[in-house]
Amino acid sequence: MFDLPDNEILPLSKEHVFWTWSAQAKVNPIAVKRAKGVYFWDVDDKKYLDFNSMTMCVNIGHGDERIIKAMQEQAAELPYAAPGMTTKIRALASREVASVTPNGALSKVLFTLGGADANENAIKLARGYTKRHKILTRYRSYHGASAGAMAATGDPRRVAWEPNLMPGVVHFLDPYRYRSTFHRTNPNISEADFTQDYLNHLEEIILYEDPKSIAAILMESVTGTNGVIIPPEGYMQGVRKLCDKYGIVMICDEVMSGFGRTGKWFAIENWNVVPDMITMAKGLTSAYAPLGAVAMKPEIAAAFNEHAFESGLTYTSHPISLAAAVANIQAMREDKVVEHAASMGGVLRRMLSDLGEAHPSVGEVRSIGLFGIIELVKDRKTKEPMAPWNGSSPEMNAVKKFCVDNGLFLYTHWHTVLIIPPLIIDEAQLKEGFDVLDEALKITDRTVGG
Repeated sequence: MFDLPDNEILPLSKEHVFWTWSAQAKVNPIAVKRAKGVYFWDVDDKKYLDFNSMTMCVNIGHGDERIIKAMQEQAAELPYAAPGMTTKIRALASREVASVTPNGALSKVLFTLGGADANENAIKLARGYTKRHKILTRYRSYHGASAGAMAATGDPRRVAWEPNLMPGVVHFLDPYRYRSTFHRTNPNISEADFTQDYLNHLEEIILYEDPKSIAAILMESVTGTNGVIIPPEGYMQGVRKLCDKYGIVMICDEVMSGFGRTGKWFAIENWNVVPDMITMAKGLTSAYAPLGAVAMKPEIAAAFNEHAFESGLTYTSHPISLAAAVANIQAMREDKVVEHAASMGGVLRRMLSDLGEAHPSVGEVRSIGLFGIIELVKDRKTKEPMAPWNGSSPEMNAVKKFCVDNGLFLYTHWHTVLIIPPLIIDEAQLKEGFDVLDEALKITDRTVGG
């Protein structure tokens, strides 16, 4: 269809593409030609095992013909309809998304283009519903790169654009046990006490900020790129109680953790909590087409029954993207992908544990479902990270290069290695990736003191 020799893809891209999250002169991307299942191939036919689901999004795996066919059929029938119209696929997609929310309780759905604008619209909805302004989010969060979502983001990507971001955001600390601010001298505190300390911290901030000024608490149900921080038992239940106590909207950002990643349709279900809103993208279509969504309780939608919700998008409810979402959800149900991810979670946990025991540079491993991370350290006692906060190191760069050179595509962030494969991966394929990682971590082991 499009005539361009493989050997011209990379040079032509370098000539004309402006790259995100990159210093332009340092970009050297993989020129991808095709993908299938848990693998992709570059233009030289080199095969890579995808341990990052591309951008933590291809949950169903690459090249699923059911989704491709649904998109093709929708494009032939009706490729676009205006936002104020409705279509068969819009009706079906909204029902499908509502049906997979916890207890089906979030029955109204606003479709967006991706995760960032899903989070921004959730913030607008919460502010309109409560008539309050402030939004509380965590420091290790990432909620998107647009001005509002970046303001909500807690990590250093926010700092580069300040002060020209949305006002009204207050950040608080994550319940991050391995590097807990509150428990450096008492690392053996019980989980119940650890949880309560972080809930007390959150409530204190709520009181300082004036509860009547706070519209919402926005959290990744499981922190994504900033650590795969899994909430301790009781934490999410405690946040729900605080939101109820002070009339605050609870928004769970499930852009990365949703659609089976943790072995549940949404990660928050691991703690039997029903939030007021869930934001989603990525796994919603398994990235076969761009789409985000905000699922909300009907009472939030009802707040706009008599006056307009002053927001919108030209491509909201784009039919081709909705076709991808419906086909993706149906395929996940048909293949029991969520159940498979839950089952494989035990396999991933065991492999991570074995890797940690074999390598002194591994400080800690964490996982839930097929959502895992390895923290690399120079010293297990001091927990000195293998790379500095908001930076990298020769060792981390060497680990990443070794993996890619040996056909394992994964994501490293500061001193961590993330394991986020397509949810269809099997045990043999996981082992294939871990065999490469086992060799790669010999690089960081050489830097460990003692």
